[in-house]
Amino acid sequence: MISLSRILRPIPLALFVSLLGVGAVVVAQIEGGDRGVAPIDGSADYEVSGVRVDVAANSADAARFGGWREAQRRGWRLLWQRVHGGPAPGLSDSALDSIVSGIVVENEQIGPRRYIATLGVLFDRVRSSEILGVSGARSRSAPLLVIPVQWSGGTPQSFEVRTEWQKAWARFKIANSPIDYVRPSGTGADPLLLNFGQTNRPGRKWWRLLLDQYGAADVLMPQVRLERIWPGGPTVGHFTARYGPDNRLLANFSLRAAASAAIPAMLDEGVKRMDEIFSGALASGRLRPDASLIIETPVAPEDLEAAATDTGVVEEDSSTTLEAPAVSVPAEVSSFTVEFETPDVASVSSTESAIKSIPGVKTASTNSLALGGVSVMRVSFAGDQAMLKLALAARGFRVQDGGGTLRISRGQ
Repeated sequence: MISLSRILRPIPLALFVSLLGVGAVVVAQIEGGDRGVAPIDGSADYEVSGVRVDVAANSADAARFGGWREAQRRGWRLLWQRVHGGPAPGLSDSALDSIVSGIVVENEQIGPRRYIATLGVLFDRVRSSEILGVSGARSRSAPLLVIPVQWSGGTPQSFEVRTEWQKAWARFKIANSPIDYVRPSGTGADPLLLNFGQTNRPGRKWWRLLLDQYGAADVLMPQVRLERIWPGGPTVGHFTARYGPDNRLLANFSLRAAASAAIPAMLDEGVKRMDEIFSGALASGRLRPDASLIIETPVAPEDLEAAATDTGVVEEDSSTTLEAPAVSVPAEVSSFTVEFETPDVASVSSTESAIKSIPGVKTASTNSLALGGVSVMRVSFAGDQAMLKLALAARGFRVQDGGGTLRISRGQ
């Protein structure tokens, strides 16, 4: 007879400690470490950077205020020249205050009575477009997930630690880019899901789940390999632009930093060059979402009509049996409340057009508009809320259900 004490033998102390250690490692991978950089700016404003000012006044505050005012005037002239190429019409300071959404301090020196700085000026796209005489609407790509990979010391790093390459992508202003970047912050489960190993997995099933989780249609994998000539000295960055689950190469280039302190500036320039490569690939048709990543293909309206007109005639043994015509019961049309972010006017029309194109949607209209915030849309759909949620997800939206109201977004 086997003793119960032998079956319920206590776990050895060493094994118990090792099991605790494994659990601690898993928790540390998710919660610990120096990681996570949230994107600094995701607005659609016009940006004019590198505006230099040198203003003297009676006090430091007055000099700084005067420098910012001067930056607005110079920024407006530069923006007008960028769009039209000629001299800009004069605008009063109060008019400039109404269209400027922010001042970015790139570098500044503040003295008792003098202010010297290099500033960036952000102009509200909707308000400034009216004065510029251009449309505020923009043609942008499908949402594309960004997984930045940095090679340093022969080791690839993505979101496992906080890298300078990730910081550079977080600093990048996406206002003037035709690419709709989805930039993860690197917190939570990002280090486990979006690591370097994932960039080399061509399997579509796991990629579909990841892209649906982040509200993206495809993936971009910008990579940089840092080659340090000597510690603290010159550094060469070898940049490679890749995209898609198959890790396809678009282009590569190299930049050089004179010292380690200049690496962030070199990486910022690398991100701008990467954006030009991705934008050029989008314009040439090479950067298209992979059709194999679509979770669900909507049924075409003509196929639904063909199914609805089916008569149910069956032929058997050279004799024809006429059955009762199949009765097509249309789905009940219900109204649903959908919340969506509207940073500008263009986002309202683009979201409405995307939802109206979904099969089964009868009407989609915004009944509560909040530019710069969250607007509310009323959608009439032939089906229940679960069906509408699946249809929105198939169109690339990230859908959250809260108390009978659907919240959609295309960002991270």
